[in-house]
Amino acid sequence: MKLGIVGLPNVGKSTLFNSLTKAGAESANYPFCTIDPNVGVVTVPDKRLDVLGEMYHTKKIVPAAIEFVDIAGLVKGASKGEGLGNQFLANIREVDAIVHVVRCFEDSNIVHVDGSIDPLRDIETINLELIFSDIEILERRIAKAVKVARNDKTVAKELALMERLKAYLEEGKLARGFEANDEDEQEWLESYNLLTYKPVIFAANVTEDDLANDGADNTGVQAVRKYAEEAKCEVFVVCAQIEQEIAELDDDEKKMFLEDLGLTESGLEKLIRASYHLLGLISYLTAGEPEVRAWTIKKGTKAPQAAGKIHSDFERGFIRAEIVSYDDLMECGTYNAAKEKGLVRLEGKEYVVQDGDIILFRFNV
Repeated sequence: MKLGIVGLPNVGKSTLFNSLTKAGAESANYPFCTIDPNVGVVTVPDKRLDVLGEMYHTKKIVPAAIEFVDIAGLVKGASKGEGLGNQFLANIREVDAIVHVVRCFEDSNIVHVDGSIDPLRDIETINLELIFSDIEILERRIAKAVKVARNDKTVAKELALMERLKAYLEEGKLARGFEANDEDEQEWLESYNLLTYKPVIFAANVTEDDLANDGADNTGVQAVRKYAEEAKCEVFVVCAQIEQEIAELDDDEKKMFLEDLGLTESGLEKLIRASYHLLGLISYLTAGEPEVRAWTIKKGTKAPQAAGKIHSDFERGFIRAEIVSYDDLMECGTYNAAKEKGLVRLEGKEYVVQDGDIILFRFNV
């Protein structure tokens, strides 16, 4: 999974990126201190892997991973070359979802590019820049299609879609709300990689005081939550400064630190939960002495396609899947005990994989 981090300058974007990835992106109190995109890979915390690792005396544990891309803070006019311009938006065209960091804290020591704290105005500023960037992409595609459309009905149909979509964006609307007329249009729409078509998770960045009650008393957070609910986006409340402190601690210290703050999970865990929920993702597990591993798939994925995540041969030569759920295995204590109780199942090609399934694939190529 790949997530792109966007936001205005000085909203805590690079601080959050640093703490999530421990990658050490430059973070300072002036716009555009992040010039090149920063990329960091983070493993997805999953306690089940450690438990299985002990049970199977495994040599290697491989968690699922998320790649974060942090680009320079966007300002009004970025799509037209203001600030560091539109070049950075290209760096997040390939991501699965966008994490939009919104400043919901007052701090006279950290300047705001627009001079005041207003989360909804900031969201609108970023949305407009993403819209302008998408319009530019469509204009280029339209210019190419016009030349071919006269002699090609399929291209003519796609051209009509692009012109409708461009007009829709020009009204200040996001591509996520655009409705395709048929399967062809839907396929084209998804292929354009438009920034405003991507799912969004809002990271409401607050002070330590607002973190304990999850921003309940923060009017900025409340406004972001209302906006996100209407826009069908996810929201999580985070204090980037605290996350940076947590990032320096080992697991035991981290747990104690979070407990002292009255928290049960870190910002990274909140973000992972929000992104899995938003993108409809689950994890299945493979376990043995050589390796215990988590594999990320879409909800509703059938067994052969899940096997294909490991290797295309597994999908091509799929025979059946031997499955036990993690909870059943934990209850029984051993794989053999689960088998004796009839909790290890053989499933075929139509089986829909569930979160926490521990699977052994049988295949023949």
